Amino acid sequence: MSDSMSAATLRSRPAHLAAVTLLTASLVTGLTVTHAHADPSPSAPPGSTTTSPPPTVDSNSPGLKLGDGATLAPARVIDIKSVVEDLGGEERREDTNSDVKFALQAEVLFGKDSAKLNAEAASRIKAIADEILAQKATKIRVFGFTDDLGSYEHGKVLSKKRADAVQQELNKSLDSSVTFEIRGYSEDYPIADNDSEEGRKKNRRVEVSFPRGDAPASASEN
Repeated sequence: MSDSMSAATLRSRPAHLAAVTLLTASLVTGLTVTHAHADPSPSAPPGSTTTSPPPTVDSNSPGLKLGDGATLAPARVIDIKSVVEDLGGEERREDTNSDVKFALQAEVLFGKDSAKLNAEAASRIKAIADEILAQKATKIRVFGFTDDLGSYEHGKVLSKKRADAVQQELNKSLDSSVTFEIRGYSEDYPIADNDSEEGRKKNRRVEVSFPRGDAPASASEN
């Protein structure tokens, strides 16, 4: 509900209004492309989202301008997803009010058709490990994905090996209290169109996701 909306407009609405509190996740600074939107049906693999409890709303607050006789419906939370990419789209961060997810394109981590990390990969993965520590997360999901070129089974093996490699590098910076869920999804769950090389490049990726803690979001430096 916009603060600039007039009382006359509000009085013209139905008596029972839903009070919706939008919890906007903190955005990473130092990166360039940002937007936030409701995400009722995310395309991420199963198990990567959770639901937050609704906030407390005072229906008698003088700041709520309702028409005479109007009352508030029970409060509910709409998940807001903020998405931040670097200029080349090589690294993508998504924040909701419950989770943080990083997606790294395979080209910045591995050679073609390889699961061996390159020299640049360690610093990128270390930045993600630092965020995991800042959020005090102990359950980490590492999922690998490919495009739809080649066989599905080859993609399944390659995506799993790449996820394993990222997990092993993350583990160098984390302690023994952290547990991992590691999967290779091959070409499943694309985030772009596989009909173009630009889209396939986005689909060849490794995602690292974990629950949000109380710490504010911080920027990872590339």
